[in-house]
Amino acid sequence: MRALRLVGACAAVLALAACANDVPPPPPSDPPLTFRGAPMPANAKLDPPGAEPDGPFVGASEKGGDWQWPGSLPPGEDEDRDGMHMRRIKDRGRIIVGVDQSQYLLSYRDPARGDLRGFEVDLAHEISRDIFGDPDKVDFRFVESAARAETLQAGEVDIVIRTMSITPDRAEVVDFSTPYLKSYVRVLAPRDRGIGSPAELPGKTICVVDGTNLLNLVRTQMPESSVLRTRTWSDCLMATQQFQADAVVGDDAVLAGMVAQDPLVEVFPDKLANQLYAIGVAKGHDDVVRQVNFTIERIRSDGTWNRMFKQWLGGSLTESWLPRRMYRQEEG
Repeated sequence: MRALRLVGACAAVLALAACANDVPPPPPSDPPLTFRGAPMPANAKLDPPGAEPDGPFVGASEKGGDWQWPGSLPPGEDEDRDGMHMRRIKDRGRIIVGVDQSQYLLSYRDPARGDLRGFEVDLAHEISRDIFGDPDKVDFRFVESAARAETLQAGEVDIVIRTMSITPDRAEVVDFSTPYLKSYVRVLAPRDRGIGSPAELPGKTICVVDGTNLLNLVRTQMPESSVLRTRTWSDCLMATQQFQADAVVGDDAVLAGMVAQDPLVEVFPDKLANQLYAIGVAKGHDDVVRQVNFTIERIRSDGTWNRMFKQWLGGSLTESWLPRRMYRQEEG
């Protein structure tokens, strides 16, 4: 009897041991984080303070300055605008225009409608109206800021309307229309960063789009600041929202779109420089230059430019009138 009890006890011990082996193991600990905070914008680069500029910041100015742009070609007569390059555009049945697709108010893709809208988009439609009698004969192509001149040189687009300011380097490789918009370089910062003016930027991180002439301005005037270089201005706005940059240095026409998208940022009235936007055209395409200048003259005189400005940039810090005409003196 005692042997039976011993056997029963051993069986019970073995059963408990078997049950113990069925208990699931404790859950693994959480894996370590792969990064802290949000990732940087795609292809963004952060330069430490003290990076040397590639050269001085120089742009065209209505009042003259260190560099005198000789000016654009005037519209001329009908036959002056009927060269081989314009005939090719007319035979194609549309004009190919390089633009941005993320600069709110200037040139952006409307997520609700799916089409491109903005001041510079409307300007492209007006050029199409004068060429074809139809504002919709436009083939829009997205071009990166750093590749505007190269895109024209490669013949991938007929013209570029993408906040392209007139500079000595660009004037050597592309031709320009007379300016269609004047913009001042200013500083934008979120209201919670404790920045009250450009004088408080030393030691901060400043965002600017790579490939623009503003990079040299920032490196020259703000050598004590780190510089975040991004592909687009919308990336700069996102970088400030994610605390990866403290401020943006840009043209007020561009910054106006950021303010419209984010009411928690502000643009300071201090003017660091001025920019003249013009339409870029491949070198030697004089008939195309004259054609786009014909449109700029027409929208100047019939009130279209004022309507476009009021619709897209009214209330911003950008000057609400066309820059003066800038045409070169022609021989003969």
